[in-house]
Amino acid sequence: MADSLQVPQGFLAAVSDAVGPDHCLSDPDLKASYELDWTRRFGGPAIVVARPADTFEVAKVLAACSRFRVGVVPQGGNTGLVGGSVPRHGEAVLSLSRLNRVLSCDPEEGLIVAEAGTTLAAAQVAAASVRSELGIDIAARDSATLGGMVATNAGGVHVIRYGPMRARLGGVEVVLADGSVASRLSGLVKDNVGYDLAQIMAGSEGTLGVVTKVALHLVAVPLFRVTALVALRGTEHSSANPAAGVASVSKVAVSLALSLRRHVDGIDALELVYADGMALVREALALPAPSDPGADAWLLVEASGGQDPSDMLARAIEDATGVTEIAVADDAAGRARLWAYRERHTEAIATLGVPHKLDVTLPMKNFAEFAGAVSAEVSAALGGSDTRVILFGHVGDGNLHVNLIGPEPEDYRGDDAVFEMVIRRGGSISAEHGVGVAKLGFVSSARSAGDLTVMRRVKNALDPGGILNPGVLLPPVA
Repeated sequence: MADSLQVPQGFLAAVSDAVGPDHCLSDPDLKASYELDWTRRFGGPAIVVARPADTFEVAKVLAACSRFRVGVVPQGGNTGLVGGSVPRHGEAVLSLSRLNRVLSCDPEEGLIVAEAGTTLAAAQVAAASVRSELGIDIAARDSATLGGMVATNAGGVHVIRYGPMRARLGGVEVVLADGSVASRLSGLVKDNVGYDLAQIMAGSEGTLGVVTKVALHLVAVPLFRVTALVALRGTEHSSANPAAGVASVSKVAVSLALSLRRHVDGIDALELVYADGMALVREALALPAPSDPGADAWLLVEASGGQDPSDMLARAIEDATGVTEIAVADDAAGRARLWAYRERHTEAIATLGVPHKLDVTLPMKNFAEFAGAVSAEVSAALGGSDTRVILFGHVGDGNLHVNLIGPEPEDYRGDDAVFEMVIRRGGSISAEHGVGVAKLGFVSSARSAGDLTVMRRVKNALDPGGILNPGVLLPPVA
């Protein structure tokens, strides 16, 4: 109950005054869905859940949290995977779910402006209505919100062409810890008057301010779009030596991905799935057999532009090493069928239990070796326990999703082994999911002392009371 969390006298009344009693949730049953993240690994009790309707109400809630010195966790669609959007120690949850309006969508200016609680899917529909696209897409589009995507600098499947969320931003409106509001939503490409507010907020994980409005640059809908599912086999057979098999086919995939980027105009996506993940998706979700069902891996390629890229794509693939079969689609339904093999991995993995979902980036030269070695490293770290490791990811930009099924939610030994491997190979422990609390122990290894000093100074300047998402992103000072 809220009373057991030592609620400061007058705090709940202030929050209720800010958002109205119907949106000031203190009943345990009403708070429950806001207190646990998607992975079911992270969460804790919230002192209250506040559901403001607009920027003014967000400002009033933050002013109350500042006045009563109550930590506050901003929350969008609660699709986070690293514990950064749920309470840990009795903080208030500030849900942006009611801030869900698309405010404008202007193809002439090439800009869409929407409230932070707007889902990516809703923004995509609005863009499509004016023959435009956002240039960013993720599988959780129906629940992930624009504000949360700014906070984590979300990546997704189109990063190789359009960049992550940071590259799509035309501006933000943000409420700071004391309740003051800063807004810059013009979307001007050339506007060098001072610091870039949007870029400061991108990737800050709710530790510097609460984003309430987002402006995103639009891109034109291409005349042609083609998707290909390319079956691959490595030079080493995975049945004889699983690690060597994964490394071998990964090397084939990396080589093909790099070649496609060099020789095909308009590559939008390069996504890699492996045989074990493909088998799981087919079994769990009853999907039909892909091209060459016995392949070691599949590279999903998408290209688009003002001219049909099919011939250019075919020429680049047909003589590539390791390619066995290709399935191609240029209509929406056909492309969706091919994308299902990649996008439904997360859904299928969730049927096995509570996954440890790790999101890392490797230099391209180290991608294949890491992919082959990670299962054995995780097994050794866990004392040889029965752990299933499923890999998939965005091979075009070196981003690999490592999913561990088997360890208890609070057992971090496998996670730590993966992060240590990544750091040794010059990679990043967080490609697109954020740091949250899950990776906090490795931030000091992943960033220099100078970087951390600057980050802490920015945090202290914008949130001197330390109320915004406490315990996330920045490790405590030793």
